[in-house]
Amino acid sequence: MYCAPTVCLILASTAASGEHGTFTLYRSSVVDPVARIHVASFDTSNGPAYNAENCALVADLLQRQDGIQTRFWCEPGEYHE
Repeated sequence: MYCAPTVCLILASTAASGEHGTFTLYRSSVVDPVARIHVASFDTSNGPAYNAENCALVADLLQRQDGIQTRFWCEPGEYHE
């Protein structure tokens, strides 16, 4: 089975994603490349694999837009600063 590196990494970490399998999408900032800015949370009742896959899909779609200078990534768990 093939999966994009981001999806594989996220799916491998689903065990650490908490009781409901929440994944959170973050982005950096043009002004501060190490910033962690909350974009979205994926916490459906469909489980961690579903939430991880959807988070990774959105991160990839946003990252592929022309002119994007920020970085998008997913982390297991609920939003935290």
